[in-house]
Amino acid sequence: MTDLNVRNGLKGFYLIFFLFLLFNCTTKNDSQSSIAAVKKDSVRIWIAQSKLKEVQEQAKSYLLNKAYNKTQKIENDSIKCNYFTELSFLLRKSNDSKLFQKINSEGLKLSKLLKDSICRSSLHWDLGDFYKNRAIRDSAFYHYNEANKIYTRLGDDFSSGRVLSAMARVQNEIGEYTGSEITTIKAIEKLKPLKQYKLLMNCYSNLGDVTKWLNEYDRSLEYYEESLVYLRKANMGALRELSYKNDLGLVYQKMGQHKKAASYFSEVIAFDSLRQKDPRLYARTLNNLGHSYLKLNKTEQLPGLFEQAFKIQDSINDIGGKSSSTLRVAEYLLLEKDTAGALVHLRESNKFAQQASSNKKVLEILRMLSRVDPKNATEYTLAYVKLNDSLQNQERQLREKFARIRFETDEVVAENELLARQRQLLTGIAATLLLLSLSAFVIISQRIKNQKLRFQQAQQASNQEIFNLMLSQSEKLEEGKQMAQKRISEELHDGVQGRLQGARMMLLGLNPRSDEKAVSERKRAIVMLKEVQDEVRAISHELSHAAYQKIHNFILSLEDLKTTISQSADIEIDFKYAEHLDWDALSADIKINLYRIIQESLQNAVKHAQCSKIDIDLEAEAAHIKVTISDNGKGFIVKKGKKGIGMRNIASRMKKVDGTWDIASEIGQGTRVTLVIPIIEIDKSNVIISERKNLQKT
Repeated sequence: MTDLNVRNGLKGFYLIFFLFLLFNCTTKNDSQSSIAAVKKDSVRIWIAQSKLKEVQEQAKSYLLNKAYNKTQKIENDSIKCNYFTELSFLLRKSNDSKLFQKINSEGLKLSKLLKDSICRSSLHWDLGDFYKNRAIRDSAFYHYNEANKIYTRLGDDFSSGRVLSAMARVQNEIGEYTGSEITTIKAIEKLKPLKQYKLLMNCYSNLGDVTKWLNEYDRSLEYYEESLVYLRKANMGALRELSYKNDLGLVYQKMGQHKKAASYFSEVIAFDSLRQKDPRLYARTLNNLGHSYLKLNKTEQLPGLFEQAFKIQDSINDIGGKSSSTLRVAEYLLLEKDTAGALVHLRESNKFAQQASSNKKVLEILRMLSRVDPKNATEYTLAYVKLNDSLQNQERQLREKFARIRFETDEVVAENELLARQRQLLTGIAATLLLLSLSAFVIISQRIKNQKLRFQQAQQASNQEIFNLMLSQSEKLEEGKQMAQKRISEELHDGVQGRLQGARMMLLGLNPRSDEKAVSERKRAIVMLKEVQDEVRAISHELSHAAYQKIHNFILSLEDLKTTISQSADIEIDFKYAEHLDWDALSADIKINLYRIIQESLQNAVKHAQCSKIDIDLEAEAAHIKVTISDNGKGFIVKKGKKGIGMRNIASRMKKVDGTWDIASEIGQGTRVTLVIPIIEIDKSNVIISERKNLQKT
C-alpha cells in the first residue's frame, strides 16, 4: 500500500520531467540522440528526480533504492562505481541508514578493486559525514582522515582543505581544541591560495570557537573578525553576518564585557524580519541579550526576554535552546530570591538538556542544583562527578584515537616522502645507466654496420669473381658434353650401322637357298635387324635431342640452392623456369645478382616467415625477365616493417641491373617478392629467345 502511495505521489514528477525533456528537444540529430540516451538511463532519471525539492523523504528513499537495484545489474564496473558514489552522497544525511551503508560498503569494495582513488576518497568522505551526523565522532574522524590521505596523495588541495575543515569541527565537538586549531590551520594553508572564501570563513569561525573555549578571547575575537571579512568576500549576505555578530557577543560575554556583548546582541535583534527569516538565531540572541542584562543587573525586560525566546524555541522544537532559556529564567529567579521557582526551572532545564544530549549544559545545571537544593546536594554532586568523569574519559579516549590516527598518517606521509626521494634517486641512476647503455649500443652498432658493409662489399667482389669462374667452367663443361655426345652418336651410328650392313650381306647370301631351314633363319635375322635398327634410331634421337636442348648451368645452380635449403629447413620449394630462354647467355651481372637475391629471399622466408612452402617462378618475356618468389608464411605489415640489411641488399642489387622490385605482404597471407630485370646478352650475336625445333622422325 505504501509503495502504491509513493508511486502515485511520483506520477506528477515523472510528467514534469518528461515534459522538460520534450520542451528542450530540437531538430538537430545530436540533441535527439542525447535525449534518447538520457531516457534509456533510468538510473540517472531516478537520481535526478530524487533531487527535486518537492520530493519527500520517503519518495526520495524509494527512488534511490530503485536506482541502487538497477545499478547492481550494470556490467561496466567503472559506471557502477560512479553511480554508487553519487547514491552514497545523496543518502549520507538521510534516515535510510541501512541503504546508505549497503551502497557505501559496496562502493568502497568496488573502488578498491578498480583502484579508483577519486571514488574511494568520496565514499570515505560520505561515511565521515554519516557518522558525524550520528555523533559517532571517532569513526567520522577516521573516514575524514582516510579521504584526506587520498586527496593529499592526488594533490587535490581544494578537497583536502574541505575535509580538513570537517575534521577540525569534529575535534572541536569532543573538546580537542588544540588539535582542532592545528587541523584548521592546515586547511587554511591549502584553501587560501585557491581563494575559497566561503570555506575560509568557516575555518576562521571554527578557530574563533576553539580559542573561545581555550579562554584565549583576544585571539577568538581576531578569528571571528577575519571570518567576517571572508563572509563579505563570499557575498553570503547580511543575515549570515548576524550569526557572527552573535558569536562576537558571546566572546565579550565570556570576557565579562556584558555591555559590549549587549550592543552586539541588540544589533542582531534589530535586524529587519530576523524573527521570520531565522527564528532560531533570533530566539538565541534574545536569550543571550537577557543574560547580559541579567549580569548588568538591568532587569526591566526580564524575565520577558527569556520567556519570549522560550516560546519561539518551543514553536520550532529547539530543545537545546529551550534548556538554555529555562536555565536563564532560573538564574533570574535566584537573583530575585525565589529559590523554589528557580529549582523548578532548573529541573525543567535539566530535562531539556538531557533530551538534547547537551552534557556540558547538564553539568552546569547539576552544579547549580547542588547549591539551590541543599537537601539533595549530595545526589546532584555524585551525578555531576559521574557524568564529568564519564565525559572526560570519553573525550580522552577520543583524543587518543585521534592522536593515533594522526600519528599513523604522519608515519605514512614520512614513509611516502622517503620512498619518493628513493624513487627519484633510483630514477636518476636508471636514466643515467640507460643513456650510457644507449650510447654504447649506438657506437657498437655503428661499428658493426660499418664492418658488415665492408665485408659485404668484399664478399660481393669475391662472389662476382667466383661466379664468373663458375660460368666459364660451366661453358667448358657444356662444350665437352656436347662433343662427347656427338662422338657417341657417331660411334653408335657408324659401328652399329656397319654390323647391320654385314648382316644384310649375309642374308643376301641366303637368298638363293630355299630350304625350310634357310627360310626360318632368314626371318629370324630380319626381325633381329629390325630391332637393332629401332634401338639405334632411338638412341641417336635421344642423344641428338639432349644436345639440342643444352643443359642450363645457371638453372642447375638454382636447383642446387633449392635442394640445399629445402632439405636443411624441411620446407617444400617449387621451382619453375622458362625453358625457352638460354639463361647461361645472360650477362654475368644479371646472373650473380639474381642468384644472390633469390638466395637472400629464401633465407628470409626460412628465418622469418614460418612457412611450409615456397614458390619460385622465372618467366622470360620479350625484353625482360620477371621473377616471383612467394611463400605461405605469416606475412607482415609492409609499411610498418623496418628495412633490414636483406631488403637493402635487394634494392642495391636491383639498382645494379637497372631492374625494379616490389614486396607485397599481409598478416596471415604470406609474402610475395617480384623482380623485373631487363635482358642483357653476353654477346649480341647470341640469340637469347628461340623457338624449339621439332625433331623429324627418321
